[in-house]
Amino acid sequence: MDRIFAALSHRVANWAGQPSAFALALVTVILWLVTGPLFHYSDTWQLVINTGTTIVTFLMVFLIQNAQNRDGSAIQAKLDELIRAVDTARNDFIGIEHLTEAELQRIKSALERECGDDETHRLAIDRLIQRR
Repeated sequence: MDRIFAALSHRVANWAGQPSAFALALVTVILWLVTGPLFHYSDTWQLVINTGTTIVTFLMVFLIQNAQNRDGSAIQAKLDELIRAVDTARNDFIGIEHLTEAELQRIKSALERECGDDETHRLAIDRLIQRR
């Protein structure tokens, strides 16, 4: 079941980001607008688009979130492997994605303090700023 849902969510999320998906949505809205005079802009006419967009939005939230969760996990696994493979990297950083936001902020601040005192770091930042 998990594999089927993962495959479905991946395909739907990829398709939803394509120009053809936007074109289909645009054509649907245009057709709905064109039929307005035919249905005298009735409550039922309005309910059709409201219900349709609500259902599509509700379902897409779960599908896209699933795809993003999988992508995030894959990226994290790849980063962990890079940390593990590089001799000078600190293996302590593997798994920090499970820490609280406050703990992550403390780690980030400590890293910035470590690097901030380095002249090479300051020069690199200055060069980046000058490029803009």
